[in-house]
Amino acid sequence: MYMLWAFVRQSLIRIYLFFAKLVYKLSGGKRPKTLFCQKANAEHIGTRVRVVSSDKYSTTIAKFDADGNMSDEDFVILTGTDLHLDHGMENNEKTVERFVRHIKDIKPDLIVLTGDIILTDTQQIDAIQFAQMMEKLGIYWTAVFGNHEVREERGFYKYLLLKDFADYEHCLCKLGPDELFGYGNYTVNILGKGGRLRRTLFFFDSGRSIIDSYREEHGVPADLKGYDFLKNSQINFYKCTIDSLKSKYGDFPSFVYLHIPLVEFANAFDGDEEHGYLPSGKCKLLYGEQYESVGSSPFNSGMFDAILEKGSTDGVFAGHDHINDWCAVCKGVYLVYSLPGGYNEYHMGTRFGKPESEWVQGVTVTTLHADGTFDIKPVYNRIYL
Repeated sequence: MYMLWAFVRQSLIRIYLFFAKLVYKLSGGKRPKTLFCQKANAEHIGTRVRVVSSDKYSTTIAKFDADGNMSDEDFVILTGTDLHLDHGMENNEKTVERFVRHIKDIKPDLIVLTGDIILTDTQQIDAIQFAQMMEKLGIYWTAVFGNHEVREERGFYKYLLLKDFADYEHCLCKLGPDELFGYGNYTVNILGKGGRLRRTLFFFDSGRSIIDSYREEHGVPADLKGYDFLKNSQINFYKCTIDSLKSKYGDFPSFVYLHIPLVEFANAFDGDEEHGYLPSGKCKLLYGEQYESVGSSPFNSGMFDAILEKGSTDGVFAGHDHINDWCAVCKGVYLVYSLPGGYNEYHMGTRFGKPESEWVQGVTVTTLHADGTFDIKPVYNRIYL
């Protein structure tokens, strides 16, 4: 029933968008004002990345050289988060324009969005509008849910929102196994020369907030309230997937992408918002600052311990906290705040009165090298001022 109703809704939305874009063009961009993707001037960039194989829970891709062979050349991942496309249409246009501009300049091999993307009242329409724009760019992309997109665990509208993205050719999103919490738990495997596994990317639905049913089901103490956490089913999926891939490819590195940061992100800095934050010395700070408390769950479900146990993941990328822009290494694992992209959200201007030249909106760029090493750098929107 989900699939039939989704098909009907999506078909009607695509018809609406076709005529809305026609009116937009005829009116010189004046109407309708809700087409916030139009001014971004998204153009086809293209890619040398191809899908090698795909199943229900994963996609395997590779970058190919001019001779049609899988390549070990640099593979660039552009990560964005918290676009917060919402009621402020001028800010929506600015958000999308800056985001697309980074994509045009960087020309990444893969784009990753770590949640809180489409939050409008016309969410399904705008998800398809956004997906159509991404498809026009011709670059593969993925996404996970944030804590604001939908107010349900596995309901129809959450299913539909992910399907709005996943139905487009260059979107690699998957609904994920039925037995896991939420939607959007899946993997992307990146192959290199000779078909070796260069790196696996894990994507997780990190939920919204702790609810009462978690207390018995997951052992959450009665006094803990706050943001959500990865569930045991998701952690087991992570472990089993690593074991399965290791039996096929041998040892391999991986990244984890999710919206709500793991509890261990709080180890990097000491302090508070009133007095400021300083590096704690528990982690090696590579760049950036902390301006607000880490918005992780108060309940530690053990994902970081699983990461250390399996010895594969050397980077965890999160969003959620709009004015933290740091990257630090803790116990050999890079903990990375993807730069937020949105202007409807709170930011350095609304929180501290800083000029836009000091705001932290932008994207995070990760470059995978042939020898297995990688570089991570923030690229701020302020370069376009």
